[in-house]
Amino acid sequence: MALAEIPLCVWRKRSQTFVFHGHSIRYWTAGQGEPLLLIHGFPSASWDWHYLWQPLTQRFRVIACDMLGFGDSAKPANHDYSLQQQADLQLALLEHLNVEQPVHLFAHDYGDSVAQELLARHYESRVELASCVFLNGGLFPETHRPVLMQKLLLSPLGWMIGRAFSRDGLVRSFRQIFGPHTRPSESQMDDFWSLVESHHGPRILHKLIAYVPERRVWRNRWVSAMQRGEVPLRVIDGGVDPVSGVHMVERYRELIPEADTVVLPDIGHYPQIEAPCEVLKHYLSFRDQLLFPPRKVAYS
Repeated sequence: MALAEIPLCVWRKRSQTFVFHGHSIRYWTAGQGEPLLLIHGFPSASWDWHYLWQPLTQRFRVIACDMLGFGDSAKPANHDYSLQQQADLQLALLEHLNVEQPVHLFAHDYGDSVAQELLARHYESRVELASCVFLNGGLFPETHRPVLMQKLLLSPLGWMIGRAFSRDGLVRSFRQIFGPHTRPSESQMDDFWSLVESHHGPRILHKLIAYVPERRVWRNRWVSAMQRGEVPLRVIDGGVDPVSGVHMVERYRELIPEADTVVLPDIGHYPQIEAPCEVLKHYLSFRDQLLFPPRKVAYS
C-alpha cells in the first residue's frame, strides 16, 4: 500500500517559526505520544520525511525543522555552519516546544551526524534520548564516498561551484545516488530544487559542505557514543547507495556491538523517499521491540 504524499505547497503552509540565535527557523510538529525528532540530510530539508509524516503522527509526537542553512529556514551568507551548532538548534527546538520526555531520533545523511552528536551529549547528561535510527549517512568518515559535486564544493573553488549550482546539477547528483528504479520524478526534482534555491541557498553550499571534514574531527567521540550500547540503535540503509550504502553497513557491523541493521536491496541514498513503506515497516518494528522486547527463554 502506497503512502500518501504531502505536496510541498501544503507542507510549507503547515510550518511554524521560531528564532535561533537571531535566525528564523521553520519547523513542523503534529501528533501525540512519545516525542520523535526527525533530522534531515544535505542538501535537502524536512520535506524529505513527508511520506512518513502522517503515519508516524498517528503514534508519536513528531517534530522536525529545516536546519540553519537548509530548506525554508534562514541561510545567512556570512556564517560558519557546523554540526555542533545544528545539534544546539535541535535542543533549542525541543526546549521551545517544552519537550521534557526522553526523545527518539530518526535521522538521515547530514542529520545522522547531528544525531551522533546528540547521542554523545546524552552520555554527558545534556539531553535524554530513548532511541535512535539512522538512514543512509556518513556514520564513519572512512566509509563516506562523496559524489563529484561534494568534492567540487570542498575544493578551493567551492564558492564558485555553489553559485553556479543549478537544478540540472541537482538532477545529475541525485541520479547518481538514488536507486536505479526509484529515481525522483521531474515534479519531485522541482520540489527538491525549490528547497535548495530558497533564500539564495546555492551561495552557501560551500559553507554547508564543511560537515564532511568536521565528521573526521568528531569521529572518535561519535563512534564511542554508538558503541556504549545503552541507547537502542538501528540502521536502515539503502544498499546500492554509492555514498553510504552496504559498505557503510558492513563497517557498522564491525564496530558496533550487537549491531541492528536492515539493508534495503536496490534502494539508494534516500530510502524515506524511494521506499517509504519499507522504511516505515522497519522503523515501527524497531519501536515495537522497545515496547515488547523478545522474551529470553531459560533452559535447564
